Amino acid sequence: MAFKIYTKTGDKGETSLFGGKRLPKHHIRIESYGTVDELNSFIGVVRDHLGDDSLKKELEVIQNRLFTIGANLASDPDKQMDTPDILESDISLLEQSMDDMDEQLPPLKNFILPGGHPAVSYCHVARCVCRRAERMVVALAENEPVAEILIRYLNRLSDYLFMLARRIGQLLNAEEIKWTPRK
Repeated sequence: MAFKIYTKTGDKGETSLFGGKRLPKHHIRIESYGTVDELNSFIGVVRDHLGDDSLKKELEVIQNRLFTIGANLASDPDKQMDTPDILESDISLLEQSMDDMDEQLPPLKNFILPGGHPAVSYCHVARCVCRRAERMVVALAENEPVAEILIRYLNRLSDYLFMLARRIGQLLNAEEIKWTPRK
């Protein structure tokens, strides 16, 4: 018999964590890993708009780390679960990549507006979703156990996505649109 995607167990507004615990679909834990999943999808859109194979591979690694974060957040915190880990080296990879991009980019002297090319815009959308995911996970951590490294990874990833948006714009010769405040 083939695996069916629908289970009908969520028809009354609840879902299960890994480990079996049931929670309402609006629970902050569900919102947290759902937002991480949304972020992962937007990073997939960014990846699909790129021609640079090394950046595509880097984004694929990041997408795998986001699945790891999702698995951690989707696991019952009251049970000892064997979930994959986010490591310090995952954060170091983001930092090293940002340092490499920074060396290739002109200094940032103004605030910039998202835009200039669809790939740049999608990268900024991913950055904003990443910040929302981080806020959700921070809120979750106020009441339930959450590994601190997950928050640090999301924080660093949003910085990475800002740098990536600038780098993609540079590679595509897209104009950086400076914010011009009304005087």
